[in-house]
Amino acid sequence: MGNTAAVNSGSTALKTPNVYHGISRVHQDNGLRNSVRVMDLVMFTQVAEITSCLYLSSAAAVRGEKVRSLGITSIINITLEIPNLQLPNLESVQIQVDDSPTARLGLYFDRCADKIHEVDRRGGRTLVHCVAGVSRSASICLAYLMKYHRMPLAQAYRHVKRRRPVIQPNIGFWRQLIEFERRVLGRTSVKMVQSSIGWVPDVYYQDVKPASSWYTSSSSRYGY
Repeated sequence: MGNTAAVNSGSTALKTPNVYHGISRVHQDNGLRNSVRVMDLVMFTQVAEITSCLYLSSAAAVRGEKVRSLGITSIINITLEIPNLQLPNLESVQIQVDDSPTARLGLYFDRCADKIHEVDRRGGRTLVHCVAGVSRSASICLAYLMKYHRMPLAQAYRHVKRRRPVIQPNIGFWRQLIEFERRVLGRTSVKMVQSSIGWVPDVYYQDVKPASSWYTSSSSRYGY
C-alpha cells in the first residue's frame, strides 16, 4: 500500500464541505446559472496540469485510473475529512487545514512546495487537492510557483487560473500568500483593496471587465 502521513493544523470542528465555494450563488439569469453549473461540474471532475510535475483538482476527481494514467506518484490532500487515496507506489500526505480565513495554511507553504520539488527531482508528479480544488489546494500551487518557478504571485495566479478557472483562495489565504511572496521574492505583486464586498486582492479586478461594474455589484461571473 502507499505511504500516508497526516498533519493537523489545530483547526476547529469539522465543517460540512461546500464544494462549489459560492461560485454560482449570485446569478439571476436562468440560462447563465445553468451554463455556470455545467462549468462547475466540468471543473469538479477536472485534473488540471499546472506544470509538467504538478496537478490540481477537487477531491471528486481523485480516482485511481486517472492518477495512474497521469503518472502521478505523490498526492497532497489538504482536507480535514477526506481519506487519502490508497494505491501501490503512491505516496500520500494529508495536511488537515480547514478552508477558513483564519486557518494557518501558510505554515505549510514551504513544506508542500519543497515536497512537490523533491518529487519532481525524482522524476515523479504531484497532485494537490482539497475538497473543491478552489481555495486550499490552489493556494499551495501558488506558493510552489513562487518558490520554485520564481513567479510573482500575480503571475502565478493568472497561470493557475488559466488552467483551472474556478480557483478562488479565501481572503485569509491571500494575505498569507502575499506575506509568503514578500519573504520568498522580497517584493509583492498583489495587494488587498477595499471593495463593496470587503477586502479582496487587486488581481480580482482584472478577472471581470469593466472593473467599475465589478466592485459596485455582486453579479460577477465567479461571485468574487
